[in-house]
Amino acid sequence: MGQQRSEANPDDKESLADTTYESAASGWTVHEMPERIRPREEVERVGVENVADDVLLSLLLRTGTTGLNVVDMARGLMKRYGNLTNLSSASVEELAQLRGIGRGKAQIIKAALEIGKRLNSELVPRASKIRTPDDVLRVLADRVRSLDHEVFWALVLDAKNALKCQPVDVSSGLLDASLVHPREVFREAIRSAAAAVVLAHNHPSGDPTPSAEDLRITKQLVAAGNIVDIKVLDHVIIGKSGMPGDRAYVSMRENGIVEF
Repeated sequence: MGQQRSEANPDDKESLADTTYESAASGWTVHEMPERIRPREEVERVGVENVADDVLLSLLLRTGTTGLNVVDMARGLMKRYGNLTNLSSASVEELAQLRGIGRGKAQIIKAALEIGKRLNSELVPRASKIRTPDDVLRVLADRVRSLDHEVFWALVLDAKNALKCQPVDVSSGLLDASLVHPREVFREAIRSAAAAVVLAHNHPSGDPTPSAEDLRITKQLVAAGNIVDIKVLDHVIIGKSGMPGDRAYVSMRENGIVEF
């Protein structure tokens, strides 16, 4: 008969035991588990690309804590946050407060998820064509998904509407005209002899409805583009999810809000 799980100490940090689901791993050390559910052995058996998210987290965390093995710790994280996108939104400080995690493990989790974001960014083909707002969403979706603040991008295009480089981060934080300056928006476009740009930013609230400031900034940038002979094709505002196909955006061109 397996061991009973120990009671959580009320003086401990917030417990992940409350969010773990009962499993064959509960109450055991990793060495006491059947080999088929040990993280390293499972990866060896089926390959790292075929294991569940909690198994990957177990490998990153490496060790559990008294009364909570690493498998249940990882499963608790996944149950608490629901998916890796939500987990990536948690700060180091928040994760470090969870029982058994601490600052070191929290930094490892955040670093691993950040590597995934950067890899995905690198994989966006430079030859991607930007013809519709859905194309903008496809390129920016992974950047937008976990953001809790506004970010403004310029998508720099050649004469065939293909991306000339990765989307340029122009500013972060609450947008206003002082942060989204034409100089910053068009710098890369001028340097790379671009033919056009598409503007985009996110609304973390989830409501992509343009604000009065959004309209003012867009009109200012359209005018600046005319001066430097770089056409502003659209300004796409993306809602919280940033998932392709969910129409969680407003295209100012499609909606006739601004004359481009």
